[in-house]
Amino acid sequence: MKFTLSWLKKHLETDATIDEVVEAMTLAGLEVEDVENPAEKLSEFSIAKVLTAEKHPDADKLKVCTVETRDGVKQIVCGAPNARADMTVAYAPLGAYIPGLDFSLDKKPRKIRGIESSGMMCSGKELEIDGEDDGIMDLPQDLAMGTPLAEALNLDDPVIDFEVTPNRPDWLGVNSIARDLAAVGLGKLISPNINASDIKFKNPQTIRIEDTDGCPAFAGRVIRGVKNGPSPKWLQDQLKAIGLRPISALVDITNYITYDRARPLHFYDMAKLKGAINVRRGADESFDALDDKSYTATEDDIVITDDNGVLGLGGIVGGTTTGCDETTTEILIESAYFDPLTIRRSAKRLGVNSDAKYRFERGVDTGGLIDGVELATQMVIDICGGEASDITVAGETPALPEPIEFDPMQVTRLTSLKLSDDTMEKILTDLGFSVKREPLWTVTVPSFRRDASEGADLVEEIARIHGFHNLEAVSLPPLPGRREPTATLTQNRTRLARRALALRGLSEAVTWSFALDDHAALFGGDDESLRVDNPISSDLNTMRPSALIHLLLAGQRNADKGYPSAALFELGPVFSGQNPDDQRLSLAGVRRVEAKRDWSGVEEITALTAKADVLDALESMGAATGNLQLFDAVGDYWHPGRSASLRMGPKNVLASFGELHPRVLKAMGIESRIVAFEIWPEAIPAPRAKKGKSVSKAKTALSLSDLMPVTRDFAFIVPEAIAANDVLRAAKSADKALISDVTLFDVYQGKGVEDGHKSLAIEVTLSPKDATLTDKEIEAISDKVISNAMKVGARLRS
Repeated sequence: MKFTLSWLKKHLETDATIDEVVEAMTLAGLEVEDVENPAEKLSEFSIAKVLTAEKHPDADKLKVCTVETRDGVKQIVCGAPNARADMTVAYAPLGAYIPGLDFSLDKKPRKIRGIESSGMMCSGKELEIDGEDDGIMDLPQDLAMGTPLAEALNLDDPVIDFEVTPNRPDWLGVNSIARDLAAVGLGKLISPNINASDIKFKNPQTIRIEDTDGCPAFAGRVIRGVKNGPSPKWLQDQLKAIGLRPISALVDITNYITYDRARPLHFYDMAKLKGAINVRRGADESFDALDDKSYTATEDDIVITDDNGVLGLGGIVGGTTTGCDETTTEILIESAYFDPLTIRRSAKRLGVNSDAKYRFERGVDTGGLIDGVELATQMVIDICGGEASDITVAGETPALPEPIEFDPMQVTRLTSLKLSDDTMEKILTDLGFSVKREPLWTVTVPSFRRDASEGADLVEEIARIHGFHNLEAVSLPPLPGRREPTATLTQNRTRLARRALALRGLSEAVTWSFALDDHAALFGGDDESLRVDNPISSDLNTMRPSALIHLLLAGQRNADKGYPSAALFELGPVFSGQNPDDQRLSLAGVRRVEAKRDWSGVEEITALTAKADVLDALESMGAATGNLQLFDAVGDYWHPGRSASLRMGPKNVLASFGELHPRVLKAMGIESRIVAFEIWPEAIPAPRAKKGKSVSKAKTALSLSDLMPVTRDFAFIVPEAIAANDVLRAAKSADKALISDVTLFDVYQGKGVEDGHKSLAIEVTLSPKDATLTDKEIEAISDKVISNAMKVGARLRS
C-alpha cells in the first residue's frame, strides 16, 4: 500500500515531518517498508531560461543554446526538436546524475561536434517525472529561474510504502491510516464529510441479485450529462506518485477512491448496457476484460451480467463491453460487497490480480456502500459535471459486528498497563469504536473493524495506540521449589561434541530422517517395518538406519559442484525398528579422501583421522577414552582391515570409525574413498555420584610436577592379529602412578620381521611426583613394561 504525505494530510491535520510520520506508523503497528522522496533524486536540477537557440554549424539536428541558470549563463548543445528561445526548462549541471538514463554528466564541459557544452536540458522521461520523451520539458513561463525543480513542480512529496496485515483491510485506505495516526496523537482527523447529493431523477437501472451468498448487497446510481476527459492535474499527480497511470477522469476517480477510502467501485457506460443488471454465478461464459485478457467464468465465480452477457467478474475485474471512454455521457456507479472467500478462490484460479480483488478478498467496509456512491457522485459532478439519480440498493447490507462485552481490567491483567478509564475510552473512540461505560463495558464495533471480536482484541488496540514501547519490562514471578536444569546430560554432552567436531574442521549438516530404501539396505536397514506408508518423496520412503547416508550424498553433491573436500557431521536419530527402543541418537561424520593444497603441507586423510575425530568428540563428552578397547567395526558397510570400533567392555559400543566399504560407495554413486565415524552418545555411561554428593560437572584440578618427565622407547614384535591398543594398555598398566602416557609412534612390517608379525614402537613417559627417578627405579619400571607386554603376546625386538 502506497500513499503520499500530501494525501495523508488531506485526512490528518498535522505538522509532522515524514520521519515523524514513519516513526508513529511503526509504533502503531504499521510496518513501513520504504520511503521514497522524488525531491531527493531531483535535488541537483533547477529551473533555467533559454535565451537563444541557434542551429549547430556542423549538425542539422543539434542546436546551440545559451541558457540562464543558477550557475550563470551556460552554453548547452541540445538535440531536442522543441528547443527554442524564451523557453523555461529543467537544467542539469555538470556532474549531475540523470536517473532516467542511469548515467552522470561529465564534471567538465565537453565538446559536441566541436562546440563546447556545459550541462543538459532534460525531458520528463529522463528525470522519471513522466513518460513524455518528445523533447525537453516545456515548463510554465512564470517559474522563477534558479528555483529547485522539485519545489517548482510540487514534487517534494514523499511516498510511503507499507505492508498491510491481512486482518486490517481498512488500512488499504488513506483515511484509516490517518485515523490511527490521529489516535496516537500525531494530529487531528479531518476526513472530509460525505454529503448526500441532490437527486434530480429516479434511477432507471434495474439491479437484481441471484447469488446473495456471493454478493449480499449491490448499490447503484446513474449520473447523466457527464463529460469524460483527462482528470485534473492534482488527481493525476496523486495517482502517478503511487505508481498508477492516469487514464481518464472517470477511471481515475474510481482508482482514487479505492486508495483513499479502501472502497473499490466500478463505472458502467449506460449507453452500452442492455436490460437489467444481474449478479449471479457464471456458466462457462467467456468475456474480454479491461486488463486486455480473456477469462471464462464458471459456477465458482461471481459475474455481473446484462441481457448481452457477462459484464465482468464481480469484485475482480470489469469487462470491455461497458467500459467508459471519451464518448461516455451517462454512467452507472457500482458499489457492492462480495464474499471474500469466493473472490480469493476465483482470482487464484484465474490468475487475476487487481486493486479491487486485493481489497475484496480481505473484506471491505460493509458500512461504506452508500458512502462510496456518494463520494464518487461528488467527484464525478465536480470534475465531469452531470446530475444524479437516487440510489438503488439490491440485497441486504451485512449486519454490523456484534458488540463486545469488555472488562477494562483485562488491560492490566494482560499487559500490566495501568491506564485510566477515560484514557482507554478515548483510545477506542478515536479508533471508531463507541463505548458505553458500566461495570462491564459494552463496546460497539464499527463496520470497518470486523477483526475485533473479543475483549483481547480491544486490549491489543489500547496497548498498540498507547505504545508497545511504553510497556514496562516485568520479569515473570519465580516458580516455587527447586528448579532442575532444563538440558539433559545427553544434550549437554552432544553440544560439547558438536563444538569439538567443528573445531576439527567439520561442518554441521541437518538432513532428512528418511532415506531411499536401496540406500538404507546398504546400511542394514532392509527391515520392512522401516518403510514409510505415505512418504513425502519417492526417494525418502524408509526411516534411515544410519546418519551416514545423507552425509555421503551431500558430500558427493558438493564434489559435483567443485567442492570435493567437504567434511560434514550430523547429530540426529537413526532407526532399527518401529518400537521406541529402536530409535537411537547418532553423531556421525564423513571426510572425503581428497588431496588438499596447503602452504603447511598436505595432511593425508586416513582411518586414523576419523579415529582422532571420534576421540576428540568422546573426550569432550566426558568418556574415559584411555580405558576403551578396540574391536572390529559394527556393520558390513565398513572396510575390513581399515576400520574399528571403540568399546567400553566387549558389548558397549561407543563408536565405529574407519574407511567405508567400496561396495557401498559404488552402490551410492560416491566417487571417492571415504573415512567416517558413528558415535553413540547415549552409550556413554553417566558419571558416578559420590555418596552424599551430587555429580560435579567441573573438571578435576590440574596437577603439574616440577620434576622433568623421563621417556623410554620400546620395540615389540607381535602377531598381526594383536591390536596395538592391547600393547599400549599393557604397558600403561605397569605403573599407573608414574606412567603418564604411552604412545605408538611406528608400525613396521618387512625385512627383519617374520611373516605374520609386525613391529610396534612405543614411547613411555614417566612423570615423577616427589623426587627424581633413579636409574634403578627406571630400570624396574622398564622391566615391568616388557613383562606386561609379553602377557598379551608381545616380545621385545632384539
